[in-house]
Amino acid sequence: MAEIEPGFIVIRGGRLADPARPRAEPADILVEDGVIRAVGHAMDAPANARIVDAAGCLLHPGLINAHTHGHGALARGTGDRWTLELLLAASPWIGGGRALQDKKLSAQINAAELVLKGCTAAYDLYAEFPLPTAEGLDAVAEAYAGIGMRAVIAPMVADRTVYEAIPGLRDALPDALRAQVDGMRLPAFERTLEGMRGVLAGWRWGSKDIRAAVAPTIPHHCSDAFLCGCRDLARSFGVGLHSHVGESKVQALVGVQRYGRTLLAHMDALGLVGPDFTAAHGVWLDDDDLKRLRDAGGAVAHNPGSNMKLGNGMFPLRRALDIGVTIGIGTDGSSSSDNQNMYEAMRAASLLSKVRTPDPAAWASVEEVYHAATRGSAKALGFSDIGAIAPGMKADIVFLDLAAINWIPHHWSVNQMVHVEDGTGVRHVMIGGRFVVQDRRLLTIDLARLAVEAEAARERLEALNATYKDLFDRLEPVVASFCPALAAQPYPVRRYLCDAPS
Repeated sequence: MAEIEPGFIVIRGGRLADPARPRAEPADILVEDGVIRAVGHAMDAPANARIVDAAGCLLHPGLINAHTHGHGALARGTGDRWTLELLLAASPWIGGGRALQDKKLSAQINAAELVLKGCTAAYDLYAEFPLPTAEGLDAVAEAYAGIGMRAVIAPMVADRTVYEAIPGLRDALPDALRAQVDGMRLPAFERTLEGMRGVLAGWRWGSKDIRAAVAPTIPHHCSDAFLCGCRDLARSFGVGLHSHVGESKVQALVGVQRYGRTLLAHMDALGLVGPDFTAAHGVWLDDDDLKRLRDAGGAVAHNPGSNMKLGNGMFPLRRALDIGVTIGIGTDGSSSSDNQNMYEAMRAASLLSKVRTPDPAAWASVEEVYHAATRGSAKALGFSDIGAIAPGMKADIVFLDLAAINWIPHHWSVNQMVHVEDGTGVRHVMIGGRFVVQDRRLLTIDLARLAVEAEAARERLEALNATYKDLFDRLEPVVASFCPALAAQPYPVRRYLCDAPS
């Protein structure tokens, strides 16, 4: 993250968003060495305090992204009408051939968009192929630190390809294609675990609030021995575990077919589910799964935009909240959801909860959605001192312009933040008391230079991965036929509109 702004700051004249009040009321905020010390009205400022004029601004804590993929930024806009399984099949094409600088560049793009749109911390499941490397993940951490964000960075790993993980898919391929995908098999899990051990042992970013974690990508893409190895690594180094669990119906069906129980039940039986565990998406989790997560103190990272774009269905947000699961909100990656806009993610989470039933009592409230995108996501990341503007919390503060069209007129602050704000109202962003965005300009990186570098990388990677693009074009019809046919099989829970009983 950006260096903490030392000394005292008093933020005066802004209106402080408060879910307990319909309309934000004026409040002053005293910050010392990057930490909020007091919130009040017309408070006295220390003699040496710097005064920040927040007149005309609505202040809210930085939004926190519970699930993203920094490697996806360089692949933004590459796919449409892709299921999750098609996205996985496209991975060698849209993510292959990355040099060290490409890995950093992609994370820089991701972080830059996040902070410009009011997000100050993120859980990034970053994929390196074929193995996670200390230098690769160090470059990703350096990207977030350079932009000025807090982050949890988890190497996303597996020891089975999608063709090995989904029973019957490999056998459905013609012989020539089967031979080609066999050539893309992942390294033995022992090598991957050793690579992650090196990453965790050498991690040097903790003082910057950039932490490491472990992310076995999808349970059935990992052997049990590998899952247990990930568990042991996370426990040994005291870091979080994060996995895509029940994201698609294909995943849910394969879990029962392979394990005779749900994916989450299997992970729980192996000892992975605990207070440091986050299940990404969780669309196809059943009530027992949600209760298991609640009892273990784990969390769900709800990614409504990606769930819709990849056709994975509707996460039961109201039900999960009623059961008592910690819910965070995420954007997913820019190759699966195409932007890093947490305001849009909040809006989608709210609206999706409202199309599941005609009964408003069964909808998520804007206060609950706002809490999920702040305190809920903070819990998923493992932070206890971000996600609120209150004494003792770090001074991660977004200044929304009340003269922006989204706030004309200004009636109900949290409602308009969830349902109207789209990121265009962000005027300033402060992290640790230091401005990283001021007057809508990102201060920590040259966006024009970033754009030039990104275009050069896009052109080079497009040529480098042309063979993988050709392979995907030949794989696509098989995957696009096999996986939806598998997903047509019955499952005890319903998550599609078309699954609703007549």
